Amino acid sequence: MPVRTAIVITVSDSCSRGGREDLSGPAVAEALVNREFEIVARTVVPDEAEDIRRAILEAAPKANFVVTTGGTGIAVRDVTPDVTLELCDRLIEGIPERMRAEGEKHTPFAALSRAVCGVRGQTLILNLPGSPKGAIESLEAVFNLLPHAIDLLHGKTAHWAGQQE
Repeated sequence: MPVRTAIVITVSDSCSRGGREDLSGPAVAEALVNREFEIVARTVVPDEAEDIRRAILEAAPKANFVVTTGGTGIAVRDVTPDVTLELCDRLIEGIPERMRAEGEKHTPFAALSRAVCGVRGQTLILNLPGSPKGAIESLEAVFNLLPHAIDLLHGKTAHWAGQQE
């Protein structure tokens, strides 16, 4: 099995200032490690488009999966999806659709998520909610798709009858 590398970016004004402990980033990193991802780096940035842009641009060449947590709602400072859209070559609409559908089983507010998933080069980029519970539930909803998506991005396109992840 190829090494699957990930970088986790927490987007939070209060965590970036040290006013609140980052709980989502470590929870996401732990969930990824439990699914055999190697965490290359973790970082925390404020809800500023330029900081998010810089973090994603620095991360994308260093890992085959970049996951953000935070800034996916509809508040004025929630700009993570906007920046992600700007940086992606292609979108994968089905992944956030599945996250929202699964999230609605737990809270009606899941429909307010603007999370996106896309591709930059050979890197898969995924936005998760900022709450640890929401981030992990969203990630769990799509975990079975991630290895295959990453494999496809790295040229492993062979399919065989009955293949399921």
